[in-house]
Amino acid sequence: MVVLQTLLLSAHAQQVRLATLDQLEQRFAAGSDTTYIVNFWATWCGPCVQELPHFERFGKTLQHTPVKILLVSLDARSKLRNEVMPFVQKAQLKNEVLLLNETDQQQYIDRISPQWSGSIPATLFINKRKQLRRLEEKEFTYDQLLAVYNALK
Repeated sequence: MVVLQTLLLSAHAQQVRLATLDQLEQRFAAGSDTTYIVNFWATWCGPCVQELPHFERFGKTLQHTPVKILLVSLDARSKLRNEVMPFVQKAQLKNEVLLLNETDQQQYIDRISPQWSGSIPATLFINKRKQLRRLEEKEFTYDQLLAVYNALK
């Protein structure tokens, strides 16, 4: 019985995939009618962890719209199985979770936004149709996410 319960929990657990910045950029380029909201976070970042429920609520609210929320962990790749995946499962995250598979921190920071200091939480808003790419270095509430999204429409 315990084995069966473990298998069922594993079957319903959110997957965390590795992604390079090139893979993310290709995805943004392909989604011409999609607004991407990309939250950069880490399991060790208190403000990041505090805002994740707001992104979850926001994703659920807008699930039938052309909005895609990506939660991109900046934890070390070596932490994927023992820290990031258990955290995602415990927090019951439903939005897509990726772990950034890049080694040169300054290079990916500069590519994401030249204005980014590298601090987290940070959220990138991309609307290709409006040729918009905006990064905000702050912790968001649900209402703030909604206000930024409505301003992008």
